[in-house]
Amino acid sequence: MPEVMFAGPDGRLEGRYHHSKQSNAPLALVLHPHPLHGGTMNNRITYAMYRSFEKLGFSVMRFNFRGVGRSQGKYDGGIGEIADAAGALDWMQMVNPNSSGLWIAGYSFGAFVGMQLLMRRPEISGWISVAPPAGYFDFGFLAPCPCGGLMVAGDNDELAAEPAIRKLVEKLNTQKNVTVDYRVFAGADHIFANHADSVSEALEDHVTKKMAAKSAALALAAD
Repeated sequence: MPEVMFAGPDGRLEGRYHHSKQSNAPLALVLHPHPLHGGTMNNRITYAMYRSFEKLGFSVMRFNFRGVGRSQGKYDGGIGEIADAAGALDWMQMVNPNSSGLWIAGYSFGAFVGMQLLMRRPEISGWISVAPPAGYFDFGFLAPCPCGGLMVAGDNDELAAEPAIRKLVEKLNTQKNVTVDYRVFAGADHIFANHADSVSEALEDHVTKKMAAKSAALALAAD
């Protein structure tokens, strides 16, 4: 889990990066919660998702947004943080020119940034959004959403209320060629205190199924 420092749009950014032994391994970028509310790349759910992607054979990075930890710059209301995430993707793609896919995962504020990045980077093939703050941020920009993904909510979440997330999921599922895998954990609050393992299991199950479906489609096309 080597430490990396890479150039961001507003100074150097601090990350942790796992490089897969497979030369064409897919990539995953994991984004942490709100910088002004204690969010860092070492957040428990962020770390759990990072380890899940590592377990699945991905080359994966988590990093600190500007102004967090040893990352330079200061909080920019989400706009600069989207640029930070794009810079992290650029670095990963430079290191992995033969990667076979690209996933974006985010928790809370990181989920909002991740979905914004999804709309800007057509090469992203899958996404994970844990507790997206759908009642706080406007997710109307997902029109149309380029692909389906996994959305996770807790039914006892006081900050990212489940009804608002469900409404977003229902809206996305009306779009052509988009299917959202929606999973709600009973009793989970915003920090998923007793549900980190459940988040990891959901991610691994969803990604494994999507990757298997992709492989099957490629094999069918080759016949």
